[in-house]
Amino acid sequence: MKKTKRVIKRKMWAIALGVLITSCSNDSDATEEASSSDLISVAELNYSDESEQISEELSEMAEEIYSIEELQQNAKGDYNSDYLPDCLVVSKVLEGDMITKTLDFGDGCELRNGNTVSGKVVLRYQKDMVANQKTITLSLEDYTFNAVVITGGATIVRTRSNANGNPQSVVNSAYEGTWPGGLTSSFEGNRTREWVEGYGSGTWQDNVFLVTGSTIYTNRLGVIWTKEVVTALRREMACRFIVSGVLAIYRNDATATLDFGGGECDNKGELTWPNGEVTEVNLRRFR
Repeated sequence: MKKTKRVIKRKMWAIALGVLITSCSNDSDATEEASSSDLISVAELNYSDESEQISEELSEMAEEIYSIEELQQNAKGDYNSDYLPDCLVVSKVLEGDMITKTLDFGDGCELRNGNTVSGKVVLRYQKDMVANQKTITLSLEDYTFNAVVITGGATIVRTRSNANGNPQSVVNSAYEGTWPGGLTSSFEGNRTREWVEGYGSGTWQDNVFLVTGSTIYTNRLGVIWTKEVVTALRREMACRFIVSGVLAIYRNDATATLDFGGGECDNKGELTWPNGEVTEVNLRRFR
């Protein structure tokens, strides 16, 4: 990718909207105010990326918990995964033909990737583990992600083997996050996650997902922008960044695209503005 200027004029933010630009948001960023609904601050863009990662992490937890039970039942073996941390307590309740699993992270539990969560994630699904398709509901109880208070939930339609022979989940999610200091934003998504590598290996480091679909982010001023996957995003669990794929970012009549690269594990992306200009950007992740 070509090197470009790191300073981007504020008027360009109004056009490009939802690009996830670098630098961790701090207290001064958090109090930065946009003067109108047409202006998106760098801090607000960082919150957008954080919101998306929170949703990703919850989907990954749900899929991992479900796949453990699926593999144990169908392989009839004592399958376990090293993705879930030792500080997590998982309880299971069977009522009729429904299973409820509660993931209790207590007052604080560090995940394998370094993010810290607390509270509970509750999953419910039918106990028939032979069925090719299953609906999983996900709800939250006093849940926080790196000190961000998260409310909401998701419905996950899990297919044991899709047309490519891979596990697949269609995730409809709606979450709201409240950051320290009181800033609030919401995130909704309809995404398909195909598990293309690593299923059943017993280690999370080789897990790879291809993600498609669209998301909607609403910031604290009620300003909305949409992201739609143009080329499937490749999510390798051994890397905290998306390593390839293309997003289209829409706001009103303007469209920008973000290319995540050719497979390298780095924080670089190539942004194409509505006027065709290309800029290299650094992408935000919690950890």
